[in-house]
Amino acid sequence: MIAFASDNYASVHPDVLEAMLRANSGHDVSYGDDAITARLTDVIKDHFGPLAEAYPVFNGTGANVVALQAITKRWEAVVCTTNAHVNFDEGGAPEHGGGIKLWPVPSPDGKITPAGIDSQAWGFGDVHRAQPGAVTITQSTELGTRYSADEIGAIADHVHSLGMHLHVDGARLSNAAAGLGTGFASFTTDVGVDIVSLGGTKNGLMLGEAVVVLDPEAAPGVAFLRKSSMQLASKMRFISAQLLALLTDDLWLRNAQHANAMSARLAERVRDLPGLTITQPVQANAVFAILPPAVTERLQQQFRFYVWDHTTGEVRWMCAWDTSEHDVDDFAAAIAAELSRR
Repeated sequence: MIAFASDNYASVHPDVLEAMLRANSGHDVSYGDDAITARLTDVIKDHFGPLAEAYPVFNGTGANVVALQAITKRWEAVVCTTNAHVNFDEGGAPEHGGGIKLWPVPSPDGKITPAGIDSQAWGFGDVHRAQPGAVTITQSTELGTRYSADEIGAIADHVHSLGMHLHVDGARLSNAAAGLGTGFASFTTDVGVDIVSLGGTKNGLMLGEAVVVLDPEAAPGVAFLRKSSMQLASKMRFISAQLLALLTDDLWLRNAQHANAMSARLAERVRDLPGLTITQPVQANAVFAILPPAVTERLQQQFRFYVWDHTTGEVRWMCAWDTSEHDVDDFAAAIAAELSRR
């Protein structure tokens, strides 16, 4: 079955598997004190700047919880969009695991604005309200859209003016960078982001993400929080080796460019089909569309994908580094055939 449900469905890139095999030779120091993790730290600095520090973790939820804990005090809350992964799709982990109150803001395109932040960033000094301490944004967003560097810079300036910190959930940071045609630093470090959750699993890794601290003064104690949040790998070299393979020789970029191109191809193939409406700009590796429910039901018997909003019939189609043109064209043909039956 061809899957357009999630880029998590994709296989592991052969270069990543090869890197893990190379790491699997003899003994090495545990808990990140190995040569591979040290090399990863250097490569992260190449991508994000000389102050950047990388803390590999097991998964994206763990990265987000550790990062948000690092930039908030025990009594503080985090402002996010209603469709943010931390709010919508992490099983309450920030609240249960991190003890962090979330203040969500509606966002029809997945992006937050300074005005949106202000709708929840209030009550400073009010003992009855969880104090707004940070903002988290997702790049690219849960709706497949992306922020420009200028947009993130404006958010960072506004957040800092309020005495708060800015986190970027970068589960698909590579797809955003590929779409913007730039490196990571230009829309993170260079515009004032304090801390990033750097994704890898959705872009060719078996498992593994990293918390990347960009401003050490804003995010102290990550090493301790990673341990207490059960995200410190004993054999960390195997996570670091994957991230190192991804970030070396532009593998991250090639994988993301391909996934983005496949989503653009899919959108182009189906955009003008009667009975189908694409609901969001296709700016990364996701296509959101509204279909008649009966068509969706028949298609899901042939292809894996998710219904995003059951009230409207909106669905989400994700492409990955290993999605082929043939996969896309077969799926588009099936969509056209099922729409013609309705």
